[in-house]
Order: sequence, then C-alpha cells, then structure tokens
Amino acid sequence: MKPTIPTMLSFNGGYVDAAGFLALQGLFTAHVTGNFVTIGAALVFGTSGVIAKLLALPVFCIVIIGSRLASFKLPRRWPVLETMLTLELLLLIVGAVLAIRLGPFANGDRWPAITTGMTLVSAMAIQNAVHRIHLRTAPPPTLMTGTTTQIMIDIADLMRGLPANTRDAIRARLRRLCIAVGTFAAGAAVGALLFSTIGRWCFIVPPFVALLTRLSAKSVPVTSGNTRTGPQSAALAP
Repeated sequence: MKPTIPTMLSFNGGYVDAAGFLALQGLFTAHVTGNFVTIGAALVFGTSGVIAKLLALPVFCIVIIGSRLASFKLPRRWPVLETMLTLELLLLIVGAVLAIRLGPFANGDRWPAITTGMTLVSAMAIQNAVHRIHLRTAPPPTLMTGTTTQIMIDIADLMRGLPANTRDAIRARLRRLCIAVGTFAAGAAVGALLFSTIGRWCFIVPPFVALLTRLSAKSVPVTSGNTRTGPQSAALAP
C-alpha cells in the first residue's frame, strides 16, 4: 500500500520527536508543549537544556505565523502546500547537517544544541501548519493524545451498537486514526533505535521521508483548507 502524505508526516513527527529528545537533552521538537514538563524536570534534576525548551514554543508559534502570512504573498504559480513541504524539507536538511556537524550535544544550553533544536522545531512547526491548513480532515501527525482519546470513544460507541451507516463511518475514521497513531509510534521507535546505533547520523532519515512527502504532494486532493484563504479548523469527523 502506497503511504499517504498524512502517514509520512506522522512517521516523521514521531521520528524527529524521539531522535530530538534523545540527542538534544530531552527537547521535544514536535510535541513542543511537552517541554513544559521537561523544563520542570531539568530544573529539579539540574540537567541542561532549559533555554532550548523555553524557546521551543515561541519559535514554534513564530514560524507558524510567519509561514501562514508568507503563503499569502506567494506567486499564484507556487502551490502553497508544495511550497510549505519544500520549506520543511529544507529545514530538515539543515537540521541534519547541524546535528551531524555540531553534535553530540552534551550541553543542551549551548548554541550548537539550541540552533539545531530550533531548526528542527521550525520544521515541525511547518508540518503542523500543513496539517491544520491543508490536511485538516486527516488525524494530526504529531499530537497523539487527542487521537487516542477519539479511538477509545469510537471503540466504545461500536461496542454499544449503532445504526449501520453510522457504524461504517466510525469504522472508517477508526482506521485512519489507528494508522496515524501506529505510524507515529513506528517513527518514534525507528528514531530511537537508529539513534542508539548510529547516533546523530540518524537525522539523515527525516529529509528523505520529507522528500517523498513533497514528491507525493501533487496527488493530494484540494480541500476547503487547501487555499490561501480557507478555514483552518481541525477535524476528526468521519
């Protein structure tokens, strides 16, 4: 089965988050709000990386705002989705180069770790913006808590019995949600495994996945959010 863009984004989300966490002193590069917890842990245990964790959310937000505003300035001949995926690809390439050349990162508060971490955070910010703007009917590619909650709700609803048409719609949604969680988990597992075996060289994988995602972008059906002015609401609807 050919992987879809949401599937590849989920894999990269899990991979970059796990590899970044291990390489950058506990920095979450995709699930940036998780850094609220790791900041507290770093302060309690006296470990490094507090500065990068404090910067992650502001950088994440600024990149999303900047990329969204920039999308309105693009020439009409530049499709927004393809342009955003290209930007993510470039950021992941830069992040891989920085990780390989500047790592390993024994101190998460020094500029090599901060620069590498913020580059990867920026790439994941673009990825999240791509989902919210262009792929909003697909499950989120990085935040699995809400997706897992919906899976459990759907399972409970199927257990209690539903009309045939409603049951079929929920099953279809459940398949998409399970694929998203499974792919994210697989990405995290592969990222952790490769980091444990080849160290910072593991960061060469996300750019290749991003390249495949970019090459697949032309086949993505246009939704109401796949425009320069469309709504950005996420959906877990069937």
